[in-house]
Amino acid sequence: MSNISNEDDVYSTQGNSPLSGLSGAYKPFSSPYLNYDPGYIPQTQPEFIFLDGASKQRGRFELAFGQIGGSCMIGAGIGGATGFYNGLKATTLAGQTGKLRRTQLLNHIMKKGSATANTFGSIAVIYSAFGVILSWARGTDDDLNTIVAATGCGLLYKSSAGLKKCGLGGAVGLGVSLLYTFWNNRDKLTAIRSFNPADR
Repeated sequence: MSNISNEDDVYSTQGNSPLSGLSGAYKPFSSPYLNYDPGYIPQTQPEFIFLDGASKQRGRFELAFGQIGGSCMIGAGIGGATGFYNGLKATTLAGQTGKLRRTQLLNHIMKKGSATANTFGSIAVIYSAFGVILSWARGTDDDLNTIVAATGCGLLYKSSAGLKKCGLGGAVGLGVSLLYTFWNNRDKLTAIRSFNPADR
Protein backbone atom coordinates (compact mmCIF):
# COMPACT_ATOMS: atom_id res chain seq x y z
CA MET A 1 0.00 0.00 0.00
CA SER A 2 1.51 3.34 -1.09
CA ASN A 3 1.55 6.45 1.02
CA ILE A 4 1.56 10.19 0.36
CA SER A 5 5.35 10.34 0.30
CA ASN A 6 5.46 8.36 -2.94
CA GLU A 7 7.64 10.09 -5.53
CA ASP A 8 4.99 9.54 -8.21
CA ASP A 9 2.42 11.62 -6.30
CA VAL A 10 1.42 14.40 -8.76
CA TYR A 11 -0.53 16.29 -6.13
CA SER A 12 2.33 16.81 -3.71
CA THR A 13 4.42 19.94 -3.90
CA GLN A 14 7.71 19.43 -5.67
CA GLY A 15 9.99 21.99 -4.12
CA ASN A 16 7.55 24.92 -4.50
CA SER A 17 6.64 25.01 -0.82
CA PRO A 18 8.82 26.24 2.05
CA LEU A 19 7.94 22.94 3.75
CA SER A 20 9.44 20.85 0.94
CA GLY A 21 12.75 20.62 2.72
CA LEU A 22 11.29 18.99 5.81
CA SER A 23 12.63 15.60 6.67
CA GLY A 24 10.28 12.75 7.35
CA ALA A 25 8.08 10.24 5.65
CA TYR A 26 5.44 12.68 4.39
CA LYS A 27 5.50 15.74 2.16
CA PRO A 28 2.97 18.61 1.97
CA PHE A 29 -0.16 17.53 0.11
CA SER A 30 -2.43 19.56 -2.18
CA SER A 31 -5.98 18.37 -2.74
CA PRO A 32 -6.86 17.48 -6.36
CA TYR A 33 -10.26 19.10 -5.86
CA LEU A 34 -8.60 22.52 -5.61
CA ASN A 35 -6.82 22.17 -8.93
CA TYR A 36 -9.24 23.78 -11.40
CA ASP A 37 -9.10 26.16 -14.31
CA PRO A 38 -10.50 29.62 -13.32
CA GLY A 39 -11.65 30.06 -16.89
CA TYR A 40 -14.56 27.71 -16.20
CA ILE A 41 -16.00 30.16 -13.66
CA PRO A 42 -17.95 32.99 -15.35
CA GLN A 43 -16.60 36.38 -14.38
CA THR A 44 -19.90 38.22 -14.87
CA GLN A 45 -23.29 36.87 -13.93
CA PRO A 46 -26.74 38.45 -14.32
CA GLU A 47 -27.69 40.54 -11.31
CA PHE A 48 -31.34 39.55 -11.51
CA ILE A 49 -33.26 36.53 -12.77
CA PHE A 50 -36.00 37.40 -15.25
CA LEU A 51 -38.93 35.30 -16.38
CA ASP A 52 -38.95 34.09 -19.96
CA GLY A 53 -40.35 36.79 -22.19
CA ALA A 54 -40.31 39.43 -19.46
CA SER A 55 -38.69 42.83 -19.92
CA LYS A 56 -35.23 43.25 -18.43
CA GLN A 57 -35.98 46.75 -17.21
CA ARG A 58 -38.71 48.29 -15.14
CA GLY A 59 -41.52 49.97 -17.01
CA ARG A 60 -42.97 53.43 -16.61
CA PHE A 61 -45.51 52.33 -14.04
CA GLU A 62 -42.88 50.82 -11.73
CA LEU A 63 -40.61 53.86 -12.11
CA ALA A 64 -43.44 56.31 -11.48
CA PHE A 65 -43.54 55.71 -7.72
CA GLY A 66 -39.85 56.41 -7.26
CA GLN A 67 -40.00 59.45 -9.53
CA ILE A 68 -42.93 60.97 -7.66
CA GLY A 69 -41.42 60.35 -4.23
CA GLY A 70 -38.01 61.59 -5.30
CA SER A 71 -39.51 64.73 -6.83
CA CYS A 72 -41.37 65.50 -3.60
CA MET A 73 -38.21 65.09 -1.52
CA ILE A 74 -36.14 67.21 -3.91
CA GLY A 75 -38.84 69.88 -3.89
CA ALA A 76 -38.99 69.84 -0.11
CA GLY A 77 -35.21 70.23 0.11
CA ILE A 78 -35.07 73.09 -2.37
CA GLY A 79 -38.09 74.80 -0.84
CA GLY A 80 -36.74 74.35 2.68
CA ALA A 81 -33.41 75.91 1.74
CA THR A 82 -35.16 78.80 0.00
CA GLY A 83 -37.48 79.31 2.96
CA PHE A 84 -34.54 79.29 5.36
CA TYR A 85 -32.79 81.99 3.33
CA ASN A 86 -35.94 84.10 3.04
CA GLY A 87 -36.62 83.64 6.74
CA LEU A 88 -33.14 84.76 7.72
CA LYS A 89 -33.47 87.81 5.52
CA ALA A 90 -36.94 88.72 6.79
CA THR A 91 -36.17 88.23 10.48
CA THR A 92 -32.92 90.19 10.19
CA LEU A 93 -34.69 93.13 8.58
CA ALA A 94 -37.43 92.96 11.21
CA GLY A 95 -34.91 92.84 14.03
CA GLN A 96 -36.38 89.68 15.53
CA THR A 97 -34.32 87.57 17.94
CA GLY A 98 -34.65 84.56 20.21
CA LYS A 99 -37.70 82.31 20.13
CA LEU A 100 -39.65 84.66 17.89
CA ARG A 101 -36.96 84.44 15.21
CA ARG A 102 -36.76 80.65 15.45
CA THR A 103 -40.53 80.39 15.08
CA GLN A 104 -40.54 82.64 12.04
CA LEU A 105 -37.69 80.65 10.48
CA LEU A 106 -39.59 77.39 10.95
CA ASN A 107 -42.72 78.96 9.45
CA HIS A 108 -40.80 80.08 6.37
CA ILE A 109 -39.11 76.69 5.97
CA MET A 110 -42.32 74.66 6.36
CA LYS A 111 -44.42 76.92 4.15
CA LYS A 112 -41.92 77.19 1.30
CA GLY A 113 -40.83 73.55 1.57
CA SER A 114 -44.35 72.15 1.42
CA ALA A 115 -45.33 74.43 -1.47
CA THR A 116 -42.28 73.47 -3.56
CA ALA A 117 -42.70 69.77 -2.73
CA ASN A 118 -46.35 69.98 -3.84
CA THR A 119 -45.31 71.64 -7.11
CA PHE A 120 -42.60 69.09 -7.91
CA GLY A 121 -44.85 66.20 -6.91
CA SER A 122 -47.71 67.43 -9.11
CA ILE A 123 -45.41 67.77 -12.12
CA ALA A 124 -44.05 64.26 -11.51
CA VAL A 125 -47.57 62.80 -11.25
CA ILE A 126 -48.68 64.42 -14.53
CA TYR A 127 -45.49 63.38 -16.33
CA SER A 128 -45.71 59.81 -15.04
CA ALA A 129 -49.38 59.56 -16.02
CA PHE A 130 -48.63 60.69 -19.57
CA GLY A 131 -45.69 58.30 -19.77
CA VAL A 132 -47.68 55.28 -18.56
CA ILE A 133 -50.58 56.01 -20.92
CA LEU A 134 -48.25 56.42 -23.90
CA SER A 135 -46.38 53.21 -23.04
CA TRP A 136 -49.59 51.21 -22.87
CA ALA A 137 -51.03 52.82 -26.01
CA ARG A 138 -47.94 52.42 -28.17
CA GLY A 139 -46.75 49.15 -26.67
CA THR A 140 -43.18 50.40 -26.27
CA ASP A 141 -41.15 52.65 -24.03
CA ASP A 142 -38.73 54.86 -25.93
CA ASP A 143 -37.46 58.43 -26.12
CA LEU A 144 -40.54 59.58 -28.04
CA ASN A 145 -42.70 58.78 -25.03
CA THR A 146 -40.40 60.85 -22.83
CA ILE A 147 -40.55 63.89 -25.13
CA VAL A 148 -44.33 63.74 -25.63
CA ALA A 149 -44.99 63.12 -21.93
CA ALA A 150 -42.80 66.04 -20.83
CA THR A 151 -44.33 68.40 -23.41
CA GLY A 152 -47.87 67.38 -22.46
CA CYS A 153 -46.99 67.76 -18.77
CA GLY A 154 -45.86 71.35 -19.31
CA LEU A 155 -48.95 72.19 -21.35
CA LEU A 156 -51.37 70.69 -18.82
CA TYR A 157 -49.67 72.12 -15.74
CA LYS A 158 -49.88 75.69 -17.09
CA SER A 159 -53.18 75.24 -18.92
CA SER A 160 -55.13 77.26 -16.33
CA ALA A 161 -52.77 80.26 -16.56
CA GLY A 162 -53.67 81.29 -20.09
CA LEU A 163 -52.66 80.33 -23.60
CA LYS A 164 -49.31 82.13 -23.51
CA LYS A 165 -48.13 80.51 -20.27
CA CYS A 166 -49.52 77.18 -21.42
CA GLY A 167 -47.35 77.35 -24.53
CA LEU A 168 -44.38 78.43 -22.41
CA GLY A 169 -44.86 75.44 -20.10
CA GLY A 170 -44.99 73.10 -23.08
CA ALA A 171 -41.83 74.66 -24.52
CA VAL A 172 -40.02 74.21 -21.20
CA GLY A 173 -41.12 70.58 -21.01
CA LEU A 174 -40.03 69.99 -24.61
CA GLY A 175 -36.64 71.61 -24.02
CA VAL A 176 -35.93 69.68 -20.82
CA SER A 177 -36.97 66.37 -22.40
CA LEU A 178 -34.79 67.01 -25.46
CA LEU A 179 -31.80 67.79 -23.27
CA TYR A 180 -32.39 64.60 -21.28
CA THR A 181 -32.81 62.54 -24.45
CA PHE A 182 -29.61 63.91 -25.97
CA TRP A 183 -27.72 63.24 -22.75
CA ASN A 184 -29.13 59.73 -22.46
CA ASN A 185 -28.12 58.94 -26.06
CA ARG A 186 -24.76 60.73 -26.04
CA ASP A 187 -22.91 57.52 -26.98
CA LYS A 188 -24.99 57.11 -30.13
CA LEU A 189 -24.52 60.77 -31.03
CA THR A 190 -20.77 60.43 -30.61
CA ALA A 191 -20.75 57.38 -32.87
CA ILE A 192 -22.76 59.26 -35.51
CA ARG A 193 -20.42 62.26 -35.39
CA SER A 194 -17.33 60.07 -35.78
CA PHE A 195 -18.85 58.08 -38.65
CA ASN A 196 -16.93 58.43 -41.90
CA PRO A 197 -18.43 56.83 -45.06
CA ALA A 198 -14.97 56.69 -46.62
CA ASP A 199 -13.87 54.15 -44.01
CA ARG A 200 -16.41 51.58 -45.19
